[in-house]
Amino acid sequence: MAYADEGISKNRMIAFGLVALLHVGLGYAFVTGLALKAMKTIIAPLETVNVKDEAPPPDEPPPPPPKEVEIPPYVPPPEVSIVQDSPAPTITTQNTISTPEPPRFTPPAPPAPVAVVRKSATPRGRGNTISEDDYPDASRRAEEQGVTRVSYVVGTDGKVQSCTVVQSSGSSRLDEATCKLIERRFRFNAATVDGVPVTETKTQPVRWQLRDR
Repeated sequence: MAYADEGISKNRMIAFGLVALLHVGLGYAFVTGLALKAMKTIIAPLETVNVKDEAPPPDEPPPPPPKEVEIPPYVPPPEVSIVQDSPAPTITTQNTISTPEPPRFTPPAPPAPVAVVRKSATPRGRGNTISEDDYPDASRRAEEQGVTRVSYVVGTDGKVQSCTVVQSSGSSRLDEATCKLIERRFRFNAATVDGVPVTETKTQPVRWQLRDR
């Protein structure tokens, strides 16, 4: 068995060696052929082309020489005196707006007083008197005397409406008799205002006196 394996291994080695040589030969031939082809391509004849040289542009003419400019002599300007007008006067305007005064209210004048015609009550006839004959009997016997002052109201019909003692005579009988006599006896023409009858208050003293005393 060992001999057989050794024989097989040698054959394989020989076969591998031949294959390797074959590959090397083919590679060399391939490389050599490519190299020859490349050299032929490089060494191929070159075509030449004749290129005409362009003619140079014509030279430009030189510029003309500068003209000499004659400078005139300096002449100073004449002196000119300028007379300036005096400045115009400044006009200042001031707008003054006057505020109107508010209207003053003047109250209307009071109406002229109307003259009122007033007339006082006046006695009617001769009955507006008190005498010694009117003495109360008790006052006569007691010899009572004095002045009784009374206030009474005269109505629009001329009659006395009421009577009040404002100052006593010192005797209540004489004071009471005074008002009773005035209310019963006294008659007047009624007081008037502009002809219209009105009531009026009168004040009157009445003296009580006994003559034989």
